[in-house]
Amino acid sequence: MDMAIYSTGDRVQVAQKNPVAKTYIGVVSKDSTSKVLMLRLDNGYSLGVKLGKGMSIKVIGKQELKKSVKVNAKQDKNMPKISIVSTGGTISSSIDYKTGAVSPITKPEELLAKIPELTKIVYVTNVAQPFAVFSEDMGPKEWQKLAKEVASELNKGNEGVIVTHGTDTLHYTAAALSFMLTNLSKPVAVVGGQRSSDRGSFDGALNLICGAHFAKSNVAEVAVVMHGTTEDNFCLVNRGTKVRKLHSSRRDAFRPVNEMPIGRMWKDGTFEVLNKDYKKRSTGKVIADVDFESKVALLKFYPGADPDLLKYFVKKGYKGIIIEAAGLGQVATNPIDKNKSWLPAIKEATKKKVFIGFTSQAIYGRVDPFVYSNARLLKEAGAVFLEDMLSETALVKLGWVLAHSKNHTEAEDLMLRNIAGEISHKIEPRGFLY
Repeated sequence: MDMAIYSTGDRVQVAQKNPVAKTYIGVVSKDSTSKVLMLRLDNGYSLGVKLGKGMSIKVIGKQELKKSVKVNAKQDKNMPKISIVSTGGTISSSIDYKTGAVSPITKPEELLAKIPELTKIVYVTNVAQPFAVFSEDMGPKEWQKLAKEVASELNKGNEGVIVTHGTDTLHYTAAALSFMLTNLSKPVAVVGGQRSSDRGSFDGALNLICGAHFAKSNVAEVAVVMHGTTEDNFCLVNRGTKVRKLHSSRRDAFRPVNEMPIGRMWKDGTFEVLNKDYKKRSTGKVIADVDFESKVALLKFYPGADPDLLKYFVKKGYKGIIIEAAGLGQVATNPIDKNKSWLPAIKEATKKKVFIGFTSQAIYGRVDPFVYSNARLLKEAGAVFLEDMLSETALVKLGWVLAHSKNHTEAEDLMLRNIAGEISHKIEPRGFLY
């Protein structure tokens, strides 16, 4: 396919016949190659179309550039000082409407021009960006860098910090920061955007506004601050260890699990507290305790699952494995096909000092080894039942704990100790499907 028939910024209609007949209309992005045409579609999403036979491309116009509107984004130094740490993602990016390219925002002025309401809430001292990656590319090394950056910004005298993040793994990062930021004395708001900034349904503005209000609040916790409904009315403030992304695209995708949200944050700064069990702002230096054992895994049990899955991780030298078990914490222990029993594999793993922790794939509720006999056998084999901890939080906590414990007994004690609000000893009934 000849790339010369169109160029970056052209609005094109692409028709393909194989494998099925489809037509796309969008703006050619500068990321296009001789093999893949990258389009910015009218709905705000990007699409890659593989070029080849049976395809026609017709230029139907040029993308009209949106004129940038000058916004008076002068900051008031008397406002509470906060910092923003950007990791990438939709919320901290700007769109080039000609090319469809997305570029990161790296200066306070750029962000304030995008969301001038922030100037009436806080004074943004800095926009730091230790790295820029898609959220699915995040991992322990990025969590460590991020924790150090956040601690540094908090210790510079800022009242709080906003962390901008892609939404897909945002709850993992929120959990990681919750454990790595020890002696946390100020608020850290983790915010993202489900919709891009060039769409009418962009949610990042309200999330950042609510995050700014939270960053100057009296809550000294890591919290995910995101839309509470599909409307632009308020955000939920959810503890970083008790929140999960429960929808792939809705703006109110992040919901609390096994507890009520800390509160509702309204656009005008009204903070409606729903859960009084939170740490309050104090003084003291925030410490980034980032030691982490990366050889941990999250394994989901399913009917008929082969215990060789567990044996694989043990053979590969993993130090700890979280098993997302069925119901109250069951995996196959006495199936008709004895080769499918997980009991011998768990005994062998714990004998080799591999930590085995159980969470529930039910999401809500807790695991309990004292209801069914099979669960008792698993506990006797060395599996540790992790109360009502979310699987993702348990994975992150396990990596942190194994780097801070000398032996299996100490690791078990730390995993069952409520360090960052990850365990609810009494589950609030109103929190179910909140």
